[in-house]
Amino acid sequence: MLFLAPTNVAVDQALERICELLSNEDGFDSGLVQRAGTIAGASLRDRYGDQVDGERIGARLSAHLDESLVQLATALRHAQEGIAVHDRVDGLRTDLAAARRVQNDAGIRRTKHLQAQNTARSVIAAQEELIRKTGAPSGVFAGRKQAQLDKAQAALHQARIDVQHASTGLTAAGRDLRRAAAEADRLDKAITAEQPKLLGLPARAALLSQAEHIQQQIGELEAQRRKVKETVRSKCRVLGATVTMGVQVRKLLDRVDVVVVDEAGMVNLPAAWYAAGLAGKRIVFAGDFRQLPAVTKADSDRKASEVEREHARQWTAREVFSSAGLVSAGGSVMPDARLVALETQYRMRSAICDLVNTVAYPDAPLKTGRDNDSRIPFNALVDSPLILVNTSRQRIRGRDHQTNTVHEAAVHELVRGLQYEGVLPGRKGDDVPVGETATDRLAVIAPYRKQVQALKSSLGYRFGEQFEGLVDTVHRFQGSQRPVVILDTTAGAGTQPGYFFQGTGLSSNTCRLLNVALSRAQDHLIVIADVDHLRQHLSATSEARRMLDHLEAHPQCISVDQLIPVREAAQLASLSEEGLSRPAFFPAHEVPRAVSWDINRATRSIEVYCPFLDPRPVPAWSTQLAKRVADGVTVTIRTRPPEEQSSDAAVERVCGLVQELRAAGCQVEFRDRMHEKVLILDASVLWHGSLNLLANSGPTDLMMRLTDPAACERVGRVIERALKERAAWNPRASRPSDGPAATRGRNTALGERSVCREGRGADRVSREEASRWLPNRLDGDGNS
Repeated sequence: MLFLAPTNVAVDQALERICELLSNEDGFDSGLVQRAGTIAGASLRDRYGDQVDGERIGARLSAHLDESLVQLATALRHAQEGIAVHDRVDGLRTDLAAARRVQNDAGIRRTKHLQAQNTARSVIAAQEELIRKTGAPSGVFAGRKQAQLDKAQAALHQARIDVQHASTGLTAAGRDLRRAAAEADRLDKAITAEQPKLLGLPARAALLSQAEHIQQQIGELEAQRRKVKETVRSKCRVLGATVTMGVQVRKLLDRVDVVVVDEAGMVNLPAAWYAAGLAGKRIVFAGDFRQLPAVTKADSDRKASEVEREHARQWTAREVFSSAGLVSAGGSVMPDARLVALETQYRMRSAICDLVNTVAYPDAPLKTGRDNDSRIPFNALVDSPLILVNTSRQRIRGRDHQTNTVHEAAVHELVRGLQYEGVLPGRKGDDVPVGETATDRLAVIAPYRKQVQALKSSLGYRFGEQFEGLVDTVHRFQGSQRPVVILDTTAGAGTQPGYFFQGTGLSSNTCRLLNVALSRAQDHLIVIADVDHLRQHLSATSEARRMLDHLEAHPQCISVDQLIPVREAAQLASLSEEGLSRPAFFPAHEVPRAVSWDINRATRSIEVYCPFLDPRPVPAWSTQLAKRVADGVTVTIRTRPPEEQSSDAAVERVCGLVQELRAAGCQVEFRDRMHEKVLILDASVLWHGSLNLLANSGPTDLMMRLTDPAACERVGRVIERALKERAAWNPRASRPSDGPAATRGRNTALGERSVCREGRGADRVSREEASRWLPNRLDGDGNS
């Protein structure tokens, strides 16, 4: 049987269950069940890795061969070392004989040069005596005497040359003789040192024969070892692999009778057909057509033609259930003899299963086949199978629906509480047993990648690397399960919930996504939701609304302020560093004192994002900010240009407030159409909410304080990106002009943008005209 699934996680989880069922069968230890590819699941690897990993099975079954190979390798090394000793001694003896020959040759040359030198000296003595006896030439025989003298002089000269040549040769021969003697002595000593190694050592020919025999044995054992791998493969009766490997690898098993494809709803039709073609007798597709379909981008690719998109929708965006005619267009099951309904689930406690039935299976409810006990330690924080954390009363507006800082803080507090209760390991928890790590017990699921990334970075900073892998999107968690699952719905910060909640109907993406997200929980499901916001925008028939109705009708429902404390400013000074690091809400009347306390503690930088400036708060804050500037703290104020903040008559007043802040040492920067209300101190403390710190306008319900450098960096990055987006489309910069008036509007004395006060010409537009240009009309609070 070939078992396939779309993801490694799904393969490993199903294969672990198969191992539990077949672990007592004959041949299980020899590879009855095997895993093709790398085992991703730690539980399967730790429990059954020796039995399902082909490499490890082969290593275990060939252990005796490996031991023999080690022994033979040792014997071969010894034989080769003995041969090397023989070769080394033979080489030394050959070199010694050569050195002796060089020494003998040098001695012979030395004797010859010595004889030649003596002969030449004798000639010199004889010629000198002849010259002396002959004397000076005179008389009748003067000519003959002169001839005798010339001949003697020539012989004397030649003899002296011969003496010189003999002396040079004698020196060279003596040097060669000494060198050869020294080399011969060295080689003789080396042979003497190597001689003991030959004692008891077989002859070289015998050692050569022994080495050849050992090498032959090693080759035979290695062939047996390769055969073990083939034997292990042949013993496999159940092989687990991903669909991708099943499609790409030419031959996973020698013979395949049955192919089972799990999570078949996520497998596209071409891959499903290929997998079916591998089966000799039977193909089984197991899956849920109300969970996530195959991931494909072609059906919505803007660069593709409509024909191409329709082609993708027909072939790659469909799954086998729809293709086989087992599911109607509305997601209902069609009666068919090929379809077997699995009605009992063994993952979720009954309360969680009831919620999943309400959302995704109202027409065919699942039954629960497991006990109703929790697998995590009892604790006061998570003591109910279903928990709804309602964030409606603590809503803080953000840029869009894809992130929510209140929900992020709620997740932090839940993780912190689970650590305190002993459900999750502490930050410095070492040697955590298998099954008790953070990622063994908890999953945090969010619908949008931006919220996932925010949670990943902040949880990693707050709780350490052990929490990596804790957070991801719904798609990433399909096929997984955890005892505790936190579903962060994220919606609430933006004006709309987003595409995650738009669909309705059992075949909609919303139903599928919620089904997968909710059904990952085994023992406890915690849903964080802005209930009021969702109810305001969800249709009456929405599966998401049914989820909320069910959660609110069943315990346990808590408000987010039961997780995140609502503090008073006076409490800050008495908190420990750990207490200060926790997120907290502050009512509007407590915010000024609390912010003032934080400003006084800043050591490097203070960044204020405030769209509007008003005469009453600016002087009060500029006095305190001036003191911090004097202490060396950099203070930056980012606000809207004066003409965006007020009417013509009040522009000069805003300009005066800007001058007052600059006189206090603050850096003031203008940002078109900004609406963020943020305070960042030392790039680590973040105040975020709806309060305009330097203005009286706008809602003033609450602010949230976070201590998180990752959050500060992320907020700054988001605001910078928003600035670039605004600069890319500026209606004032792009509208037509009638002349030089369009270039006016720069108050060079203030060094800032201002408005032209000469009328509503080319450089002034009414709010009505602006509303046609701006994507969203600005309300009285400066919010878009």
